[in-house]
Amino acid sequence: MGNAQDWFSNRKTLQRIVRRAEKIIGVSLPTINTLYNNPSHPSHGLLTLLPAGRRYRSIHATTTTTTSPNPEDARQRYVDLVSSLVAAEGPPVAAASPTGSVKAFQTLLVTTEDGITTIRLNRPQKKNAITVEMYREIVEALDLAGKDDSTITVMTGSGDYYSSGNDLNNFSKALERGVEKTAEELKELLRHYVKSYIDFPKPLAAVVNGPAVGVSVTALGLFDIVYATESATFQTHFTQQGQSPSCCSSYTFPGILGPTKASEMLLFNKKLTAAQACELRLVTEVFPDSSFQSEVWTRLKAYAKLPPNSLALSKQLMRQVEKDRLHAVNDAEVERLMERWLSDECMQAIMSFFKAKTKRQLS
Repeated sequence: MGNAQDWFSNRKTLQRIVRRAEKIIGVSLPTINTLYNNPSHPSHGLLTLLPAGRRYRSIHATTTTTTSPNPEDARQRYVDLVSSLVAAEGPPVAAASPTGSVKAFQTLLVTTEDGITTIRLNRPQKKNAITVEMYREIVEALDLAGKDDSTITVMTGSGDYYSSGNDLNNFSKALERGVEKTAEELKELLRHYVKSYIDFPKPLAAVVNGPAVGVSVTALGLFDIVYATESATFQTHFTQQGQSPSCCSSYTFPGILGPTKASEMLLFNKKLTAAQACELRLVTEVFPDSSFQSEVWTRLKAYAKLPPNSLALSKQLMRQVEKDRLHAVNDAEVERLMERWLSDECMQAIMSFFKAKTKRQLS
């Protein structure tokens, strides 16, 4: 159960799994509490992570049987069930020193295992909003992943969000350092960031574990496969914030979704469900929330066993024709974005955001 303890550092995941375990196994709190009272039990340390004194609803009273479960059997059933649910949630998010870990980053968790390099956006408390530092680290992580021994690379998020898009504090800092200078720096950073996706040599998969917003959505057009959990949503807010599309989406989205559906997303900020995004071909496949992690990672591990050179060279053939066009679109988009960032329209939209945020915090 050691891996489970690492995974349970995510409190929301812990609470969700315990609720599901109780509903499925159908035992009352006293049965679960036998684990608290048995320090020698291998799961005792796990259960000490539960909130002290919390009482869980017993569904035992709603059943027709009047026979109490055998405490030993109930305990084992509970342990087995929790173990299976942990396994279904996927690999640990914050293991202390995961096998196959590579360079340590401040905003990412990057590991290489079973032929897969996983780049996990790791600001769950901020919904994985992308800071300037995270942009730089993603560029570096992609560069390292493109050169390592892995077969495929996967990007996903920690916690409940895939990513909430740009951290707007990136723009608030511009007021401190000088707007024009910061806009120029952000333009070049974004150009380099998008270039890292366009030139990435291996199959690149997105595992969209929750809502995706803004730049985290538009970048999906540069991935080779996109798997999403059924509760994921996809939305951009560019025009609402006085900005314009990025990550080559002004070119890729009309080709993927069709011109009018792309306009709904990029011009009019329409939010798509995972099912809608799949129907429009932005998402490859949608999986149930309950089995998302286990099904997706099983599939990705199978892909990672394919001949790596064959995969990389086949991707080159598929993508090479478009690469020059994508670089040209990227250049045009970042120039337009810099104009937008310096416009009164964009400044007003960002100031309105921060005023509303401050009002919410004070209320």
